[in-house]
Amino acid sequence: MNSILTICEVLAMNTAIDPAQRLARWRLILGAQAQERLERMGACGLTEEQLLMDQALGAIYGGDTGEDALSGRGAGSGPSSPRISKWLGDVRALFDREIVTVIQSDAIERRGLRQLLFEPELLQNLEPDIGLASTLMTLRDQIPKRSKESVRAFIKKIVEEINRMLENDIRRAVTAALNRRAHSPLPSAAALDYKLTIERNLKNYNPDLKTILPERFFFFDRSNRTNNWTVILDIDQSGSMGESVIFSSIMACILASMNAIKTRIVAFDTSITDLTEKSDDPVDLLYGIQLGGGTDINRSVAYCQQFIEQPAKTLFFLISDLDEGGSQASLLRRLEDMKASGVTVISLLAVSDSGSPYYSAHMAQRVSALGIPCFACTPQLLPQLLEAALKGHDLTAFEHMKKKA
Repeated sequence: MNSILTICEVLAMNTAIDPAQRLARWRLILGAQAQERLERMGACGLTEEQLLMDQALGAIYGGDTGEDALSGRGAGSGPSSPRISKWLGDVRALFDREIVTVIQSDAIERRGLRQLLFEPELLQNLEPDIGLASTLMTLRDQIPKRSKESVRAFIKKIVEEINRMLENDIRRAVTAALNRRAHSPLPSAAALDYKLTIERNLKNYNPDLKTILPERFFFFDRSNRTNNWTVILDIDQSGSMGESVIFSSIMACILASMNAIKTRIVAFDTSITDLTEKSDDPVDLLYGIQLGGGTDINRSVAYCQQFIEQPAKTLFFLISDLDEGGSQASLLRRLEDMKASGVTVISLLAVSDSGSPYYSAHMAQRVSALGIPCFACTPQLLPQLLEAALKGHDLTAFEHMKKKA
């Protein structure tokens, strides 16, 4: 009750506001059941931002309906749904810090998160779940001291699982893409130089079979581990990006461990955190990320531009839902200038395999109109995407995945 009174006090205060705004605030306090009565008093409909506030508050204080909205799967479904991470991020972006603290505390008490945070034994017995990991990252500041090591161990299990899935394929993809002139007799399908193999074996074309029968195959040399490519990953920390943050951060750490490229890792909301120095340990890197809050994408892209030394040898990943809280026009101009300079720019709306992602369709269309590939990507396709981008291939096929999401 005390927490509800605190929220009411903050929403209702400020006597200088006009009557319509005051009625809108009372509508947020009283909930959807008061809509009809307030309309008779002259209240107008809620704005888009106020509707988001209403949904965020209803998820905690709206009874069973609120629980459905928070979990996405109905009462008793547990706290592992990725929707919780997005909800926590929305709360941080929509409300002042004082209200955010109250709402998050009530989420723990009212929606089944308390046991998760305060019982380390429970985490030890849970299977790795990336949605749950992103929720724990968002609530990290509220986790009691006795549970911190269990949370870290749980996130480490997620990291190790994703690393096993991606590391070998990413290493093969980068090596095959970068060592394009030196060749090796060591056979590897990932390192096969198709273009040179076909050119050197055209004389062996068999007209009956209508195919080339190669006498010799050519493979890219894996021994040369140095290259002057730079890969920059600019990662959105907003609440909707929980899974994407985890997948892309682990990919960044794998890339940073390779001598073949220079890797820069940046995370942002309305502020910017350069995490490059934490790339030796993906768990430490993830602990440097604070999920939730607003976004100033333009500011972060501007920060990343200082690390572009050779535009034609730079691959820039903007991993964001493009829900820009800063200047959209400045962001678009900056991305356009970056592309025009020769940088390979890719906008990843999400790195996730949990269904259709949330993103700003309007901004995605405007970014695509600049000739910048803009799509969501499953983590399993990241190695293929990296190889295609580093080889300078057309990424249209990857962009079509956005329409299938």
